[in-house]
Parts: sequence; structure tokens; C-alpha cells
Amino acid sequence: RRRLYLGRSIHFEPTMQLSRAFTMMHSVRRAGWRATPALFRRFSTAPSTDDKLYIFDTTLRDGEQSPGATLTLKEKLLIARQLSRLGVDICEAGFPIASEGDFEAVTAVAKEIGGIVEGRMSGQPMRIAGLARANFKDIDRCYDAVRHAPLNRIHTFLASSDIHLEHKLHISRTECIERAVAAVKHARSMCDNIEFSPEDAGRSDPDFLVELLDAVIEAGATTLNIPDTVGYTVPTEYASLISHLRANCKRADEVIFSTHCHNDLGLATANTLSAVQAGARQVEVTLNSLGERAGNTSLEEVVMAVRTRPQHYPYKVDVDSTQILRASKMVALYTGIPVQPNKAIVGANAFAHEAGIHQHGVLKHAATYEIMTPASVGADSELVLGKHSGKAAFKQRLEQLGYAEIANDEKQLTALVHEFKAVADQKKVITNTDIEAILVDRVAQPEAAEAWTFQGLQLVAGTEATGDKVRATSTVTLVDAEGNVHHEAAIGSGPVEATFKAINRIIKSPVTLVQYNVSAVSGGKDALGGVLVHIQPKEGDIEDEGDAVARSEATKGVPVYTGHGTSTDIIVASAISYVSALNKLIALGPEGNPLKVDVSTGSGDRILDGK
Repeated sequence: RRRLYLGRSIHFEPTMQLSRAFTMMHSVRRAGWRATPALFRRFSTAPSTDDKLYIFDTTLRDGEQSPGATLTLKEKLLIARQLSRLGVDICEAGFPIASEGDFEAVTAVAKEIGGIVEGRMSGQPMRIAGLARANFKDIDRCYDAVRHAPLNRIHTFLASSDIHLEHKLHISRTECIERAVAAVKHARSMCDNIEFSPEDAGRSDPDFLVELLDAVIEAGATTLNIPDTVGYTVPTEYASLISHLRANCKRADEVIFSTHCHNDLGLATANTLSAVQAGARQVEVTLNSLGERAGNTSLEEVVMAVRTRPQHYPYKVDVDSTQILRASKMVALYTGIPVQPNKAIVGANAFAHEAGIHQHGVLKHAATYEIMTPASVGADSELVLGKHSGKAAFKQRLEQLGYAEIANDEKQLTALVHEFKAVADQKKVITNTDIEAILVDRVAQPEAAEAWTFQGLQLVAGTEATGDKVRATSTVTLVDAEGNVHHEAAIGSGPVEATFKAINRIIKSPVTLVQYNVSAVSGGKDALGGVLVHIQPKEGDIEDEGDAVARSEATKGVPVYTGHGTSTDIIVASAISYVSALNKLIALGPEGNPLKVDVSTGSGDRILDGK
């Protein structure tokens, strides 16, 4: 074979002795030949084969079950639209039986996003899936939601491990097979694309899994998902399980085997990729590794591993990787869960180089320390907008960022341009990051009759700690859904607490402040400040200002609501974020995330514990 060694092509015969090969390479080194730009980064957008790997994104279902990741209907639609633009093959939009709100969200995604083909590499619309337990009521509700999409799927699941069968479901293996078959047959009577997941497959008896999967294949299942529900397996073990099932299931060649890995041991991506090499052709993933407990397999890591190492993963992936960073930022902003700086692919430090020897190498040739280009995941340099930029320029930028629906809504566009220019008056230029942060505050809010709008505040800063006995005072103005203006003032130990107390006096929704984070949205002394708050509802009323803002650790089992605010004034940003979180609480109700419901009668487990 012919190999490139230090920029020189050398022909190696298959029968060449190893010692002779080393001698030839040594002679090349002595000849003084140097490495050339031919040794470029191993990134390729062209698939090595036509063997397709399906990307199944469950950010809107599994990802939303991350603690605190409560999304509104509008936020789900915006994320779903970006997933379509990214090129995701299947979008699991939610769990329709969980609540009326979740049913409406899945239905809306199916109707508004399910038919989009524009910009998709596959030329096909994104398939919209819903999750359902293995019973007729769940399956009927799921189909009622997803049927509006041109391509749809019912995803049903049932536990298969002995520990779940005995302690949670209280059924035998025989009963498990009977329930699974009945569920799949019922689903197939309505929909021709059915996915079945044996819950906790990673800890199930492999031979029983073969028996169970043979039965559901016969019943009409088209995709078999093998969940490592508790993140227990290791790569060789998980790959071996996939190989065993593919080798022993009677009609394995007629279905697609899928992965669903959790990251409890930090092995989700490694397990997924090992399973792909073992024959799995669908991967269930989330953006930013969101998910219950330690999260799920990362979409960005799997896609870029396949694209960067086609020698090991010669599969076709219809994903526009330049949309990855944009999708990641959108999910981080809407869920209120920031991406860790050293997160692979999408972290702030993913393409940063601080060590001198690394900087020297990258300046000489980027391939010395970068195995993929920043541009390949959408980390391009950006042009800034300012107060003199026109509406057309802002509209074009919104379309580029994936907000075409907002850009084409004249009323929303006009309001946003006014907001953008107001910010530009204070900080001169607006970056893409600024625009996305402002969109979170102004656009992705609940459309509820009870929604409140922050209008303004006036502060008197106190310096009680220095001995002059003056405390911070905040007067806040809010507008309710009917346009009525409300004013209230409060005193606090600082301007933020005083502001939150004044807001509480107006809205009168008792909550616990669980988390309060401040960060700079962009660089420079005139940067926008971003504030993220997490709140939880609590019982009782706000009786006095001393109880108006209770701060504590998160209470287990109580839903968490997030709010995000941006402004060049950090107190204003704090007020916006607090009102945003309260609006979500009012719109979604004190029960919070509807996905966190019992898997079976008498069980305290939540839905994700079953998938």
C-alpha cells in the first residue's frame, strides 16, 4: 500500500517485512524531507460510503428533563426549527400523554416544523416522533399529536431488566413480551414507523432481549432502540450487546438498531460510537449532552467524530455541521443551562489555545493542534451591526441565525429592531451573541393571559454596611396582559433583592430563589450583562417583605423554572430574568415539567427513568 510519510509517498508491499519498512522510513528522515501542508486536518464533509447513520435528537423530550430545563411552547418551536435546519433525521418532540401542554407542543412541532424541507441536505422533512408507554391510551395520544407531520413515528417502551420487571412493574418476562407485542401491534395499526425500546437493556439478559425483540419485530417494529438507561455499560460491553442482538434476532436485517446512552460514567459518546461500529445505524442524542442526571450522548460529539474520522466511521450523516454551534447556543439560552467552557466541540475553549508552544504551532499551521476547523461547526467570524444598520440588515442577520419566522413577522421585527438599536446606543455595536441573548428575553416567552412585562425601575443604592444606615430601595413598574400598569417599591439588603421584592409584591407568586448567575454576554466594558435565575414555587403567601425573597438550595421533586435577562444595566437584566421565570411558572403551572410523571401505577419513577 501507499502511505504518506513526512510529505513523501512511499509504496509498501503487502508482504514487505516490518524491518524493511522501518528502514525505508528512516531513510526518508535522513534525507531531510519535511512535513508539508498535505498533512491537513482530518475533516471531511463527504461520506466514505452511502451507509446512512440516522440522527435521532431527543433534546425536546429527554433533554428537557434536565433539572431546571423547562421550555415554553415558543422555545420548543424555535429549537425544533433549528434542529430541522441542522439536518436532524428524527426529532422526538415530547411525551404527549404527560399533559395537555406537552400534547400541544408535540402537535405544534408536527404541524409547523414537520413539513420543512428547505435547507436540509437529505431533501426530506424531519420525522417527528413522540414517546409513549406500552399501553393503548399513551399510544393513541401520541399518534394524535404526531400524525400531523408528513413523516411521523410512535416510540413506545417497556422495561426488560429483571430488576425493573420485579420491583417496578411487578410482571414476569412472559407478561413483558405480551404487553410489548400488544403495544407495537396497536401502534402499527395507525403508523408504519414504530420504534420500540426495552428499558434498561444494558442490564437485561441478552438472551431474553433476543426473545423480546424477535416478538416485537414480528408485531411490526421498524426500529429497535437499545437503551443504556442508567449509564452502566462500557464501550466493549455495549458494542458486544449490539452485535449479539444483530447476530441472533431472526429478522435483524429488516430493522434499524439504535443507541440511547446515558453519561453516568462519562461513557455515553464512547458507548454510542462503539455501537455504531458494531452495526447500530441510529443514534439517540441531545444537544449539549442534556438529559436526566449526567445527561445523554452529545449530538455534536457524535457528528463531528464521524465527520473527522471517516476512516473509522464510514457513514453518511445528513447534518449541516456549520449549524451546530448556533443550535448549541440556542438550547443553552432557552434551557438556562450554560455549556461548560471545556465542553468538546461547542465549549468556549474548544478552539482556544493558551500554552505558548500550542500558540506557536497554530500560528505556523493550524493543523498542528486543531483536528477540525472552527468554521466546520459554525464558529465563523461575524460582522457587527450598529445603530445605523437598517431593518433589512437586521432581518438578514435574523434569517442567518435561524430565526426566519421572526424575521418575516413585521410586527416582531419592528419591535426587535427598536430593541437592538436601543442597545446599540449604549454599546455601539451588536454581535450575533447579543442578538440571540435579546431574542431570549423578548421573544421566547409564554403566550399566557397572565404574562407580565417589565417596563422600568428606579433605584436608590444603599451603603448600610459602611454605617450610614441607608438601605437599597427599588421602585418597579410592570404591565399585565391587559395593559394595566402596576407600580411597587421595596427595600432590600442590596439593589437586586429590593427589585425582586418589589416584583413579588406586584405578581404575588411565592417562590424560592434557587440560583442567581451573572455573566458578560460579550466582551468589552460596554458588554451586555446576562442574568440567569432559577426559581421554585413554594406554598403559602408573601406576607411581608422579609419573606418576599427566600433563597435556598433546590428542593428535590419541585419543578425549577428558569429566566434569562440581558441589559447593559445588570439590575435591569436581573429584573427581566426574574419576571421571565415568574411568567413561565404562571404559564406552566406549579406542577412544572409535565414529563416528570409516574411510569406506572404506584411507581415513583419518572418517565426518563424508563428511557
